[in-house]
Amino acid sequence: MSFATNENQQISLYDPSFFLTDRERRMLEKSWAVPFGELVFPAIDEKPFAVLYSSKVSRPNTPVNVLVGALILKELLGGTDDELVESLVFDIRYQVALHTTSFKEQPLSDRSLSRFRARNTAYEEKTGTDLLYECVCSLKEEIAKVQERCQGLKKLDALTIALNIKNLSRLELLYSCTANLAEKIAASSPKLLPEELLRYCDGEEKKRMIDRGRSEKTRGRIRKVTEDAREILALCAGDYDDTSEYHLLLRIIKEQEAASQREEP
Repeated sequence: MSFATNENQQISLYDPSFFLTDRERRMLEKSWAVPFGELVFPAIDEKPFAVLYSSKVSRPNTPVNVLVGALILKELLGGTDDELVESLVFDIRYQVALHTTSFKEQPLSDRSLSRFRARNTAYEEKTGTDLLYECVCSLKEEIAKVQERCQGLKKLDALTIALNIKNLSRLELLYSCTANLAEKIAASSPKLLPEELLRYCDGEEKKRMIDRGRSEKTRGRIRKVTEDAREILALCAGDYDDTSEYHLLLRIIKEQEAASQREEP
């Protein structure tokens, strides 16, 4: 997937915002959508994220400013990944906020946000730079102005929003590594894992944990997955110590514990 900046923001003759009634337009202008679209969205700098994508010509990326803006909206409105994707399709406020009213098809899918966070996490592991964290923190003034003008938004500063996004990225990585080792054990020693831990072999469980999870529960879920991961590692009893799944999960747990210690007040 190659990188391209979002140039598809011209309003078409068939833009749905043209067909609002006067009452609907007044309601839209009083919502959070217009201030967000005027203040936060234009301030999102896409260019630093080019390093997350291939330099070869290929299918273009989902617009980075839409992805970043959507993740910020998710925190301000208290939704989940799934709710956010559905809202962008059916709710014109999200489309106005993210400048997608004229898109033939809304650009987010059920995996767009997860894949974007994963790319960012992989880059941070490689370089030590969290592009998403830096980008969201750089928008602190714009986010504060939107909150001042609008009711119904959570009173979260940019730092808290950035940390919430970072924590979900950590949960995704930790869960994936735990599931990978659980699946390897289940394939070769199906009776070794207790029923409680077999859920890591169920893709639907990951959707419940990640795509349908809310930010206020992320820290608790990180703790729970870490506990389960440690139990799975203990059950290996040396039989899987030479596998990449084992070593990767062990490393991720150590990194998560170190990160948690750094963030403790």
